Amino acid sequence: MSLDLRTLVREVPDFPQPGVGFKDISPLLAHPAGLQQAVSELAEWGRGKQPDLVVGAEARGFILGAAIAREIGCGFVPARRPGKLPPDTVSVTYALEYGENALELHPSSFWQGVRVLVHDDVLATGGTVEAIGGLIEELGGEVVGVAFIIDLTFLNGRKRLDGYDVHSLIQY
Repeated sequence: MSLDLRTLVREVPDFPQPGVGFKDISPLLAHPAGLQQAVSELAEWGRGKQPDLVVGAEARGFILGAAIAREIGCGFVPARRPGKLPPDTVSVTYALEYGENALELHPSSFWQGVRVLVHDDVLATGGTVEAIGGLIEELGGEVVGVAFIIDLTFLNGRKRLDGYDVHSLIQY
């Protein structure tokens, strides 16, 4: 029997700043059947994209990213905050809905024509995945899909990801 994953997402009002309703996936991750269902559904969709790698965005994107890669049978690459990966790295800076951030990748993890599925927990404005996708493409990779647990549709993040095949399990 399939769970309604939405019931396992907690809303935290005014976090990380006033007016923001943070969607906390911690209860979903702590629920064994919910976790299994989320990973299985994301992997089932991603398997059809035939990726060589899954790239997971720090921090919550690589919680499930590695599990999705394992289910698909491909490799996993973390996109980390600056200073978290040993050299050599390439970096990209991008705007968030309430600030700015940066992520780094190991360029040696990518090769010309590598097929990459990008995973993050929440699609908000699309800035994180847009930046990661651009970096993957600069390194010779092809983004074959982007997968999220949650899509905050009212923020129109899909518009920024036009040209990518976007999938999410829950929409708000």
